[in-house]
Amino acid sequence: MNWDSTLRAFRSYLLLERSLSAHSVEAYERDVKKLVAYFNINGKLPKPEAVKAADLENFIYWINGLGLEANSQARLISGLKTFYKYLLIENIVTDDPTALLEGPRLRRKIPEVLHYDEIQSLFATIDLSYPHGVRNRAMLETLYACGLRVSELIKLKLSNLFFDLGLIKVVGKGDKERLVPIGDEAIKHINLYRDGVRRLQNNIQADQENVLFLNRRGKGLSRVMVFLVIKEAAKAAGIEKKVSPHTFRHSFATHLIEGGADLRAVQEMLGHESITTTEIYTHLDTDYLRETIMTFHPRS
Repeated sequence: MNWDSTLRAFRSYLLLERSLSAHSVEAYERDVKKLVAYFNINGKLPKPEAVKAADLENFIYWINGLGLEANSQARLISGLKTFYKYLLIENIVTDDPTALLEGPRLRRKIPEVLHYDEIQSLFATIDLSYPHGVRNRAMLETLYACGLRVSELIKLKLSNLFFDLGLIKVVGKGDKERLVPIGDEAIKHINLYRDGVRRLQNNIQADQENVLFLNRRGKGLSRVMVFLVIKEAAKAAGIEKKVSPHTFRHSFATHLIEGGADLRAVQEMLGHESITTTEIYTHLDTDYLRETIMTFHPRS
């Protein structure tokens, strides 16, 4: 078979049997066409069924030399594997030349984390003489104390605060509920906001009466509003890191684990389905690692 007819058949397979979107199908086609372009550049265009593992290894080596990023290389290899899986299904090939093809090791992106003194300096920039300042401080204290997602923060309800037990009930992804411990400092600032600001609002919308954090119009806050509050506070504190609501969640988890918290417990508090998602927070800064080795290693 030639490449044009094989690619047309491959496209039909992806659309009809795999039910992929047109965008995804085009991405797979581009992956295979890159391989064809490589063969044409090198003056050798074997039929799809005649391609060997060595040809594909040379192709990946060539792609790497062009400076293609690791994520893009991994995506390309995935596309080629799908193509040759299709050729196997159709009995066009009997052996899969991509079987032993390995992509680049992708580095896991370590989230941005604030040091505790940076968090304190960020909190200190919030002016508590204004009602919105009292609310903003309570919000940020809650984000850091409980490791909430921004969507969980803005949906937090008055009826889900169990301060006598030191807990709040959080509604996470897929409407799954979990109980999360909350510290005294966050409880103090939520009470200051709830009793000294929110309770005095006389314009609370009928469907927002149980929502904890409200804007001045008596409606629940938007995600964008929380982002803006944090961005402004980080700028005022002179923090040059890229800070977002999720930064508080990352910092919450990292500080717990660095302090010796059990990974399973942190997983439960964050509402992660898989422990592997939580494991990204087990990174420690290099100064801490070096200090640990110098202190405890017998040859140091």
